[in-house]
Amino acid sequence: MSYDETLFLPRTAFPMRAGLSKKEPEMLEQWEKDGVYARVIKKRKGGDIFILHDGPPYANGNIHIGTAYNKVLKDFIVKYKSMMGYYSPYVPGWDTHGLPIETEVIKARGLKRDALSPIEFRKKCKAFTTKYIKTMTRQFKRLGVWGD
Repeated sequence: MSYDETLFLPRTAFPMRAGLSKKEPEMLEQWEKDGVYARVIKKRKGGDIFILHDGPPYANGNIHIGTAYNKVLKDFIVKYKSMMGYYSPYVPGWDTHGLPIETEVIKARGLKRDALSPIEFRKKCKAFTTKYIKTMTRQFKRLGVWGD
């Protein structure tokens, strides 16, 4: 039995599904192509300055819900200040050193720490963090986070 005829639903020309999985990448690409972030920054140049000093995430994997939440809240503040007329460039940083990085490199590559020279180990850590900086940058852009 169908209850479609018993419900009073408004008629609309809007599709029931927004198709966001297709439209979102197109919109982000358009923002990039149009240089939206650069134009916002240029327009606000000369205004009062607002700088958010961002505690950087470790570049040791994909972003997780805590990292995403943290970054989106900071992006919200920076965008709000920009809309209020402040010159508020956002330059993200990355924590690319320390035990969390070393632990992930050892685990991901199945390495024996003592079998490598310090220089070899640092090179592996650098390659690892460089990869995840690119990955996380792409993921933050998917969340709509703007920055230099």
